[in-house]
Amino acid sequence: MLIDHDSFSRDLRDRRYFADEGLLTAVRLAMGLGRPLLLEGEPGVGKTQVAHVLAEVLRREFVRLQCYEGIDVSQALYEWDYPKQLLSLRSAEAGGTPAGDLYTAEFILERPLLRSLRSAAGAVLLIDEIDRADSEFEAFLLEYLDGFQITIPEMGTVAAAVPPVVVLTSNRTRELHDALKRRCLYHWIPFPEPERERMIVEAQAPGLSARSAAQLVRSVNVIRSLGPMKRPGIAETIAWAQGSLALADEGADWGDALRASLGLVLKNEEDGALIAAHASEVFADDGR
Repeated sequence: MLIDHDSFSRDLRDRRYFADEGLLTAVRLAMGLGRPLLLEGEPGVGKTQVAHVLAEVLRREFVRLQCYEGIDVSQALYEWDYPKQLLSLRSAEAGGTPAGDLYTAEFILERPLLRSLRSAAGAVLLIDEIDRADSEFEAFLLEYLDGFQITIPEMGTVAAAVPPVVVLTSNRTRELHDALKRRCLYHWIPFPEPERERMIVEAQAPGLSARSAAQLVRSVNVIRSLGPMKRPGIAETIAWAQGSLALADEGADWGDALRASLGLVLKNEEDGALIAAHASEVFADDGR
């Protein structure tokens, strides 16, 4: 059964997340079918934020697994607490009692995957930037995603009492395996249309006038259309709005504030030169 569309959309907006219809449908379907949600899109379009907001809406524990090259099972699943085991062993020896089993839950250090399975009320698990992990680690995830359970050799199978809501993100630095994709509901998050981006900016930069927000969003969209090396995402738009607003509050003209805080939206010298060459187009104020 799918969660109600209107109340879910309202819950997201109450938390200042403005999802389009495509994303709303993808999230509702993924939760309704119990499938992991795989989100791809340009950096900074709000993929990670989806998991944060879901945890708030569902009132579940938020658990994050940040992927990187070289991540292995011990960093993602569990480790044995060897110092604690050694202390327990020495204490038993000193007291002349049997050491007991040193491979129980008492001696295990939870990492994000195990934490998400053992969360009593259920968790929202974010597996962030899965494309940065090695292929071997991606293959390891399949057992977890198949049945939300993992096997610990010394303890047996650990299954989720409450299946976690899983969100995976990827920036497409490499192609993911088909086996992983088959287990997920896939959704591409595009840049928002100008009207929705204006709503996001106004929500994240309180005090910004509608006209200033519209001019900033228009400038961001012109920058994207110029084909810079790094196209600004929503995160950069919000940062630009907040920085420009801080300067405007000190008395700066809005146009001057946009120019002075351009470093919040551009990330390299080449893009700075590109925008300088098209400054009249980027900073034009259509007066609306």
